[in-house]
Amino acid sequence: MPGTDSPRTPEPAVQVPTRTLVEALIRTDHTVDTGELYAIAPLLGMTDQQVRLCVKRLVTEGRFTQEGRGRKAVLRATGATEQTLGPDVEFVTHAFRQDAGLAPWDGTWHLVAFAVPETARSARDALRAALTRLGGAPVQGGLYISANAWEPYVEDQARHLDVLDHLTLLTTDNLRHGNENDPAEIARTLWPQDEIADRYQRLASVARPRLRRLQEDTHLPSPQRLTIAVELAAEFTRAMEPDPLLPPELLPQPWPGTQARELVAQCWSLLGEYTEESERVSLFQLYRDVIRPAAADN
Repeated sequence: MPGTDSPRTPEPAVQVPTRTLVEALIRTDHTVDTGELYAIAPLLGMTDQQVRLCVKRLVTEGRFTQEGRGRKAVLRATGATEQTLGPDVEFVTHAFRQDAGLAPWDGTWHLVAFAVPETARSARDALRAALTRLGGAPVQGGLYISANAWEPYVEDQARHLDVLDHLTLLTTDNLRHGNENDPAEIARTLWPQDEIADRYQRLASVARPRLRRLQEDTHLPSPQRLTIAVELAAEFTRAMEPDPLLPPELLPQPWPGTQARELVAQCWSLLGEYTEESERVSLFQLYRDVIRPAAADN
């Protein structure tokens, strides 16, 4: 069972960008207490100077406004910042449904072909980036593939970039890549599964000892609980962002992502129980709303 390994397992350090810390401490009223920010930063290996410079950059970029100075200042998130916070609900929920066996693959491959002219090069590059971000893999020039029904998301991106007329969408259940027609082997060839698995193994190594600490000490001080929450959110994002969420039928089993997500869900359940920050910090509500209902299907 996750969380039952030797209690002497060390807690790997997590590299958390200062910007991520600031955004993680946004409260439900869209403010950040800089006193709390400066209190938690050292627990994550950050200096006061790093925090000051980051706050200055975020204000300059228009992501926050600032009232007051130093440790008594209050930062207020702008609309642009609020829209980029937290995990993508649909994709994380889908991942947990896959883990629970509730989203079996129907054997259909979803393809997007495009021929965007050179005059729209920036849009073409942005489209490629969007397709990769949505979990697609390039098959050859101008042809991307996914094992998931991604058409609505692809169309939204294409409309936004004004290149929808240059797209062709198609599906097939009869795909051969070179001489290979086994779906699992095709998936192994097209997506960097080893790299993705490594990220989840890293996430599990971060979550496991922190889960043990939460289980053994239900009265951790608020700064320590917030530190764990920020570390988990940062590592969870690193693992999930490049994951194309391939169906379990196309992945080696056991898949590291399944256990890693289970560990994170257990951590988040404990972090959200009877703690003041679970009601006042947006990060707690975001992950509680995404992870808890999805994990309940397991």
